[in-house]
Amino acid sequence: MAGFEHPHPHGMLVPTAHLELPFFDDAHRALANGLAAWTHAQRVDETDDRVACRDWVQRLGAAGWLRYCVPAAHGGALPALDSRALVILRETLAFHSPLADFAFAMQGLGSGAITLAGTPAQQAAYLPAVARGEKIAAFALSEPEAGSDVAGMRLRALPTAGGWQLDGQKTWISNGGLADFYVTFAKTDPDGGARGISAFIVDGDAAGLDSSAHIQVMAPHPLATLTFSACALAQDALVGSVNGGFKLAMQTLDIFRASVAAAALGMARRAFAEAVAHAKGRQMFGQTLADFQLTQARLGEMSALIDAAALLTYRAAWLRDRSPTSGAGTPAYTAAAAAAKLTATENAQKVIDMALQLFGGRGVQVGNVVEHLYRDIRSLRIYEGASEVQLLILGKQALR
Repeated sequence: MAGFEHPHPHGMLVPTAHLELPFFDDAHRALANGLAAWTHAQRVDETDDRVACRDWVQRLGAAGWLRYCVPAAHGGALPALDSRALVILRETLAFHSPLADFAFAMQGLGSGAITLAGTPAQQAAYLPAVARGEKIAAFALSEPEAGSDVAGMRLRALPTAGGWQLDGQKTWISNGGLADFYVTFAKTDPDGGARGISAFIVDGDAAGLDSSAHIQVMAPHPLATLTFSACALAQDALVGSVNGGFKLAMQTLDIFRASVAAAALGMARRAFAEAVAHAKGRQMFGQTLADFQLTQARLGEMSALIDAAALLTYRAAWLRDRSPTSGAGTPAYTAAAAAAKLTATENAQKVIDMALQLFGGRGVQVGNVVEHLYRDIRSLRIYEGASEVQLLILGKQALR
């Protein structure tokens, strides 16, 4: 078994009881049920993560799910990005396939800055193609010496007679070597710190861009280092204002942070479902594994960890949707999103580890769903704001 290309033998679908919580409305419930049925029917060979990621983007686009990544004015499903819809989509996709979730998420994150600050021409050129799955998007922020310290980036954007020239590197770039375009953040004022960063659209085939240095990680995902060598861009490649890139990057991450929590939640729910099914069927000492009180206690702990993560995740998405213009970016929303991302990713790691333990030796066998999840979940505690960064956000909010 490569990835999650085969349905579970028990025919399990993502749980739906949480959809009755007051955070969601009937449209969200219909979205969740439709996506769960669609995803369960997909058969994607995930042996090659790059081939599989492209396949997922095409499928998600053809089925209309990527329309939730962009506003209706540019081919999207809703008038504006809806955080609760994004949470439902990512939780459901991650339950079935973390790579499907990755493919979906990067379409939103990679095009988010264009949605927020792109010119009408930029939006028309990229967003409808993102929604149809015809262009694969990427978000190029991290560098070899600038991960959590975004202001420390060194990629330089120099103004030229015809536009801009980029020189330097980005690394740990999701969809690196696969994307049709990269929203890339570079220093336009080398002494300006966070206030000296601008955003640019760099097409994947741009002269002076080398994306061939692929990065292999424990849970296969398309990652690469990007090297820019006198990479020439036209004047209209700039997204938003000069030196306004840091704020734009943070706004983009803010929108999608709660959805990262949802992806972790989906993986935790899948591990829990696998553990319950295994406990009911595993025979030990004349009874099932589920008959042991220690098993029941462990399943109870897993259930509580999932519920705690779910409530924080849904609250964060609801807060933003309640007031999309004033909610996003406010200290209250930022703290809620940080609490959701921190709790959901950390709790999911614990839940998946407990599930693997219940499987015993089978849990570490390559091809077992929980073994795959064990590798997939680890990166979520790091990317789009490591757990330590979320703790700092929450601590500063507490001291206000």
